[in-house]
This record gives sequence, C-alpha cells and structure tokens, in this order.
Amino acid sequence: MSPIVKVESISKSFGATRVLEGVSFDVDKGSVVAIIGRSGSGKSTALRCIDRLETVNEGRIEVCGHDITSPKLDLQQLRRDVGIVFQSYNLFPHMTVEQNVTLAPRLVLKHKPAELRERAHHVLAQVDLSDKATAYPSQLSGGQQQRVAIARSLAMSPKLMLFDEVTSALDPELTGEVLRVMEKLAADGMTMILVTHEMAFARRVADEVIFMHRGKVWERGPAGMLDAPKTEELRHFVGSSL
Repeated sequence: MSPIVKVESISKSFGATRVLEGVSFDVDKGSVVAIIGRSGSGKSTALRCIDRLETVNEGRIEVCGHDITSPKLDLQQLRRDVGIVFQSYNLFPHMTVEQNVTLAPRLVLKHKPAELRERAHHVLAQVDLSDKATAYPSQLSGGQQQRVAIARSLAMSPKLMLFDEVTSALDPELTGEVLRVMEKLAADGMTMILVTHEMAFARRVADEVIFMHRGKVWERGPAGMLDAPKTEELRHFVGSSL
C-alpha cells in the first residue's frame, strides 16, 4: 500500500527564520499520526504545508495523489480530499449548525437539499450533535462548536483529516468531548494527522508519533516511544508534559 501522504525533505523559512529543515515522513491510509513538540518546533507549519496553506521553499509533498509543490495543483480538488480543523472554530454566527456544515457541499459539490440534509444528519451523528442541527453557534459550548467544525470538514467526505491543536483553547471537560470524537473517527478508519499536546491521547490513539525539535523530525516511532525516548530532547519534553 502506497502512503496517502509523502513528505520529502521539505524546508520552509519565514524571512531569515528557518522553521522547517529537511522534514520527511510518510502516512499510510487509515493510520493516525501525532506530531508533538514544543512551541516553535515547526509542527503546525508542517501541517499547514500539507494542505498548501503554506508553500515550501525546498522538497516535495504528495497528498492523496496531489503534488502539493506543483504549480498545476488543483487546489479545489485538494480541499475536497483533505479536511483541516484549527484551534479556532470559524463558524458563521448567523447560520445554524446544519447550514454551517452543509455550506461547502452546497457550494462546491452542488448537492441538492435532500442530499444536504442527509449528509448533515450523518456527520452530526458522527460528532454526537444530532440534536443541535437547528442551533446557532452562540448557543453551543466551545467543545460543541469544535465538534461542529469537525463535522463541517467531514461533510466533504475527505480522505485525510488534519487537526491543528484543536483542544488547546478548551477546558479539560470540553477537551474530553472533542478527543472522544477524534478517537471514534480513528477507530472508524479515518486517516488523521494531528498536532497535539495531549500526550495521553497520542499514546492511546496514534499509530506513529513524530517528535519535532528545532524544525526537524528529531525522533519518530510507535506511541510506545514516549515511554522510552531515545533522545535527551524527547525525554525532557515528555517529562515536562506530565
């Protein structure tokens, strides 16, 4: 089976600041990869490069058969295949939950009203919010809003989901709500790359963990590596996260 994501020796600078340097890794279909590391280690930038929200200075990225570094990249098709969820929910406050979730399928996929309602019902059930279809974002908790953001991405039937620190703005109880949804998606076979500081979640769910340090892949392996770090840097990071 060929990887669904291939990151090959990518480097990225913002001005004179080198953020990524020679980063390489693969992600197989159906696997969950957790990217961890201190703030400024390059993990979120790497994730944004995978979705072409940032362009790389060197190297190559292939995602779901798309050459991300090609000038001929079909961005609209990439957005269909790759869903991304951020720390901020970015929901439209004047739209109901169902309207937020079905906006992209209506505009991009041209689904008919009956198809949109069926799709909304399906993805809201996936995130345990079937009873909130007619609610507005202001009527929801932060955890519920983040789950709507996940449902919005799922509505496009992506082949890959990216999560960028999606729980960092939530308190522990609401964090648990969101992580349970992500864990269920993983169990259902969704291919996922997540930037996270939730070490217990990474241990439990990730098939592979990538520890980034100073813009490089410093250490990578199965989740068990967090219990037996090979490098001093990962040992210190894990210790400070306890």
